[in-house]
Amino acid sequence: MDAEDQDALVRDADQPVEPPKGVINELLNVGQDDKLQGQMEEFLGPQAEYNEDEEERKYYRRKRLGVIKNVLAASVGAMIVYSVYMGLLQMQLILHYDMTYREVKYSNLGLEDIDRKMLMGINVTPIMGLLYTPVLIRFLGTKWMMFLASGIYALFVSTNYWERYYTLVPSAVAIGVAIVPLWASLGNYITRMAQQYYEYVNYKEDHVQEQKKLPKGACHKYIIVFQSVFYIVFHLSFVFAQFPMRFVLNGTLHDDEHVLYNVHSCGANISGVIPGFNTTVLKNLPRSMLLIHVESVLMGFAFLAMVIFLALCGAAYRPTEEIDLRSIGWGNIFQLPFKHLRDYRLRLLCPFFIYSGFEMLFAVTGFSLSYGVCVLGLRKLWLLIMVYGLSCSVFSSLSLCLLRLPRWVCLMGGAAVHAVLLVVLLVFSPPPKSPEYLGALLVISVLWGLGTALNKTGVSTLLGMLYAEEKERLDFVFTIYHWWQAIAIFIVYLWSHLPMRAKLSILLATLLVACCCYWVMERRLARKVPYRLPRIPRPRHKVKGYRYLEEDNSDESDSERSEDDDKEEEEEEDEEHVAEEMGAEDRREEGQDDGVQGVDSPEARRRGAEGHRREDAHVKDGVREEREGG
Repeated sequence: MDAEDQDALVRDADQPVEPPKGVINELLNVGQDDKLQGQMEEFLGPQAEYNEDEEERKYYRRKRLGVIKNVLAASVGAMIVYSVYMGLLQMQLILHYDMTYREVKYSNLGLEDIDRKMLMGINVTPIMGLLYTPVLIRFLGTKWMMFLASGIYALFVSTNYWERYYTLVPSAVAIGVAIVPLWASLGNYITRMAQQYYEYVNYKEDHVQEQKKLPKGACHKYIIVFQSVFYIVFHLSFVFAQFPMRFVLNGTLHDDEHVLYNVHSCGANISGVIPGFNTTVLKNLPRSMLLIHVESVLMGFAFLAMVIFLALCGAAYRPTEEIDLRSIGWGNIFQLPFKHLRDYRLRLLCPFFIYSGFEMLFAVTGFSLSYGVCVLGLRKLWLLIMVYGLSCSVFSSLSLCLLRLPRWVCLMGGAAVHAVLLVVLLVFSPPPKSPEYLGALLVISVLWGLGTALNKTGVSTLLGMLYAEEKERLDFVFTIYHWWQAIAIFIVYLWSHLPMRAKLSILLATLLVACCCYWVMERRLARKVPYRLPRIPRPRHKVKGYRYLEEDNSDESDSERSEDDDKEEEEEEDEEHVAEEMGAEDRREEGQDDGVQGVDSPEARRRGAEGHRREDAHVKDGVREEREGG
């Protein structure tokens, strides 16, 4: 039996023992886990074909292209808005000026009086722009301010479908309200795009990655290029604004003999606009459906400008920067434009701001009417303004010379051109109905456009360069600039009945004062005279609604967060109060010791200060523990 049992045991040992099923499954799972782990490591690990530097470079190249898209979109949007606005206003004023049109279509409506009230609303309302422009820009944001302002211009176009006092005058007042915010937003936006472009080009620099203030003069070349591009595009609005006049109204106008029948002198010899100008300028009235079609086309372009601002223009600031700009307090935002006038750079540039408003409006109204229409007739008005606009657009590219030349070249060059032209216009008095003066007037239009281009691009570029590193001040600076322009436009509106030589003398005197003040400013900057900038208050981030700025639990409710904030504030106040009391006691003890023992050694005073700091820390910890225990 023993032999048989031993043989059975040997046979059993030779046969493989089947492991339990659970063990087999665990072994299989271990193999599968290793396989999956290898696949995950292969998927998540560094790829051989992935180049992080190349991907980063492509990302910032897309960002730079986005900035260029923003600049072009803002320029085209502003150009369309003003093409529609100036074209419609010009056509409207010519139609309403004609006595036959007023009597046939609106016999008892008083369109002439409505036009006076409408022009008053457009020219007078911007005087108050300094009071509300920074608040609107900070509240809405730069991009949304441009969108809203373009919507107001579209509203003005829509009111011309139903010409009544209660439609035309309120819409004109709304445009007057929107002028300063629109232009301040545009100037701010273009300068911010230049700053962003610099950041995307130099994205590896430490000061860019840490979002610190830019080095002085770092983005000046981008400001010069972007401001030039903006004005090259925008000044084409003078060209497109003449399309309704050229293709719709020009065929309905009387000839020059009829329109200028009672006009006996032109140019520097006249007072007012065109004394003796005929009150009937239309030989046949345009069809109502034709006017509706024109207004519908203009309305479509106004909506197109709104869509461009909304869809194609990116944000001017990061979301956190927008919050910082608003968080300094609305009272401070209201006061800061006035406080920025303490800066002597802005004060000394104010005469140039005023002249900038004078010269453009004089070119469109004074020169074009008192010289151009008075000599050539109303049918040539579109030609003079179109040549002026083309000249402004083409010569705006000359500001690119600031990339190589000093910044005063642009402003002083434009001022020199205008000074010569003003002296010429003071003695230039051509007779009416003289087509042979067409060439001379076109040359003056081209040269005046040259001066306007250098002036506009020069002032905007100079402001951007002076405040390039102060991105939180740009809206205040451009608000002051365009507010002074609005003051100048109001003065031009008031002087319409003055003699032409008086107007030209005011222009020339303002230009000379502006040049002297600018020279003084540059001299002070060359001598490094310190200028006074108002302090921008630090933003207050402890605001409900901006919870993502806190480092606390984002899943807390508002009530829990407010309770915690209140507790923290109370703890901080109590700790500060206890620390102040301890500090006062320590100071009294030190005073007594000094009176008794005299002057201690520096080492003893240092040891005493360290001991007081340790005691203050122990007191604060004790207060905190008592509160937590309570």
